[in-house]
Amino acid sequence: MRVAIFCAVAVLAALTPVLPRPETQATRVSTFPGWPEEFDGEKLDRLPPGPQDDWFARDFPGRVARFATADKQVVVRWIDAPTRRLHPASHCFRGAGYAISPRPMRVARRGGGMSCFTATKDGESLEVCEQIRHLDEDDDGRTWPDVSSWYWSAVTAPAEESWWSYVVVTRER
Repeated sequence: MRVAIFCAVAVLAALTPVLPRPETQATRVSTFPGWPEEFDGEKLDRLPPGPQDDWFARDFPGRVARFATADKQVVVRWIDAPTRRLHPASHCFRGAGYAISPRPMRVARRGGGMSCFTATKDGESLEVCEQIRHLDEDDDGRTWPDVSSWYWSAVTAPAEESWWSYVVVTRER
């Protein structure tokens, strides 16, 4: 009997993350602050939406835009509530048919770690790095190098918090 109860509890615990549940975070409504004008000291120029943008925006409860700097593209996502719909950039690139190879983490110019990987498709090789920052970037430098570490921190965050996700794509030479 104990084993049966233990197994039932274990199955319920394993299924909990995938069971449908109401989006309680929906009550956390923040006002969109407008797109940032720069990233790590580089001016961001807004790009028109492209076909690959669908991969970043699919089922995303927030806002997504693509920008260019002098030598890279930056996908910026604004997040106003913790969500499991914020996927790591590697999932989006893999879904678009790229082969993914992990790279060492790096430190962003403004601080904090960035998770990185190489994405390869049709002879093109891209370096992709990702970081999530607290919306108030001057707020004691809270950054996360990956979606998972951000999510668990965000779940316990005060209701008025929101975040930026930066995905930096550089063509490898």
